[in-house]
Amino acid sequence: MRRPLSLFRALRALCTPVAVVALATGCASNHYVTGQPVATPHATDARTDEHIAESALEGGDAQLAVSLFEKMLKADPHSITAQLGLGDAMYQIGDLARAGVLYAGVVAAAPEDPRAHLGLARVALRERRLDEAVSRYRELVAANPDNPVVAEGLGAALDLQGKHAEAQEVYRTTLRRHPEIEGLKADLGLSLVLSGNARAGANVLLDIASLPDAPPQARENLALAYGLLGNSEAAKRILTAAMPSDSVEDNLRFYSELRERYRAQAGDGARQAQAALAAAVTSRGALK
Repeated sequence: MRRPLSLFRALRALCTPVAVVALATGCASNHYVTGQPVATPHATDARTDEHIAESALEGGDAQLAVSLFEKMLKADPHSITAQLGLGDAMYQIGDLARAGVLYAGVVAAAPEDPRAHLGLARVALRERRLDEAVSRYRELVAANPDNPVVAEGLGAALDLQGKHAEAQEVYRTTLRRHPEIEGLKADLGLSLVLSGNARAGANVLLDIASLPDAPPQARENLALAYGLLGNSEAAKRILTAAMPSDSVEDNLRFYSELRERYRAQAGDGARQAQAALAAAVTSRGALK
C-alpha cells in the first residue's frame, strides 16, 4: 500500500522541472566525443549540503537543516532552493514569522513558484488566519488539482472554519483521485466527527485504523469518535497501545468533557456546538 506523500516530497512535486537528458554521442566517422563539464569543488560541496539538508528536513532533523540551508544562503543570498528549504525548516521548528518572511521573499523573486505559495498558506493555517489560508489553498488547488497535499490543507482550513460539509467534499474529491492516501481518510473521519456525526466518522476510520501501516492520527481520531459516542472502553484500548496510562486517562477525561459540552450546547444550535467541539479538539492538536 502506498504511504501518504511526505510533505517535503509533495512540495518538490509542486514544481518539478522537466528533465532534459543530454546524450553525448560521437560521430562514427570522425570519433568526436562531447566533453562533459567537470564539477568544481565548490559546486560539489553546495550540492552535497543541499542533499544532506533536504534529507535532514524530511527526517525531522530541522536544526541540522537550518544550519545547512543558512550556510547555502550565506554563499548565495539569491538561492531559491536555500530560501525555500530554510523556510520549511523554520516552519518545522515553529518559527512561523521567519518562515513567512522567507516564503514571501521567494514569491517576490519567483511569483510563479507554487512551493512558496504553499508555504504561505501553511503559515496562515498554523497562525489561524483562516480566511487567508482558505483563499491561498483554493488558489493552489485550482492550479494543482491533482496534488493531495494542497487539497488536505484546504480541507483542514475549512474544518477549522466550521465548514465541515465543504471540507468533506474536498476530502472525498481528492480520495477519488488518490484512494491510496490513508491520511486523507483520517481527515475525512475527523471532519465527520467534528460535524457531529461521530458514528459515521468512526465507520470511516475503522476501515484504516486496523491496518498495520495506518497513520497514527487515524487511531487517535477513532479513539476520539468512540469517546464522543460514550464507548470509553473501545477508546481506552486504542489509546493504551500508543501512550502511557496517565495520558490515556487524561484523554478519556477530555473525551468525556467534550461529550458533555456538546450535549449542553446542542440546544443552542448544532453549528455552535460543532464550533465548540472543533475548537476544543484543535487545542489538543488534532487539527494542525
